[in-house]
Amino acid sequence: MIGLQLPDEPTPSDASAPGSSYAYKASLVGSAHRFELTEHGLAWHVGGRSGLWPYADIAAVRLSYRPISMQPRRFRADIDHVSGASVAILSTTWQTVTLMKPQDGDYRAFITQLHRRLKEAGSRAALIGGLRTGRYGAGVLVLALVAIATTGLVARALATGEWGGALFLAGFAALFGWQIGGFIRRNRPRRYTFDELPGELLP
Repeated sequence: MIGLQLPDEPTPSDASAPGSSYAYKASLVGSAHRFELTEHGLAWHVGGRSGLWPYADIAAVRLSYRPISMQPRRFRADIDHVSGASVAILSTTWQTVTLMKPQDGDYRAFITQLHRRLKEAGSRAALIGGLRTGRYGAGVLVLALVAIATTGLVARALATGEWGGALFLAGFAALFGWQIGGFIRRNRPRRYTFDELPGELLP
């Protein structure tokens, strides 16, 4: 483990080396989580922990789409070390109690540069897109159950002439399907390569 002297606040990547550094605040309390791609590996500082992971010691990279109510366009990268340790990188940063700011350009540049560095180092890291299979399956099951239940309620409303109720249920189903269906579609479990990162899992 090593200490890092990186900025306390998220700052744009160095213009001379686009994507070589990235920072975000996971909450309003505490300092920013900071990452830098160095000649020797991935340097990181998260809370009171810090480290330098040689690229060859990075065991896996998982990219996923993780929207929340305050920021529907949020992406996440989980970096796993051979020791079992892991760090997470988010595409958004907290600015105020009511504002979570997207950092699409900086996040995409950093993640792209990370993959380039891994490839150049001859990394054999597992490159994984989407949710873990169990969580994805649970999400698909919930979506299917809601669709079946809503279809039955709409059919019953139409049969009894409750047109307003049927219209409301149809609107709810469309909104739910658009939001959750998009989440499920983007987060389909998959493997990808260093040369072809999944566009749906990057801003």
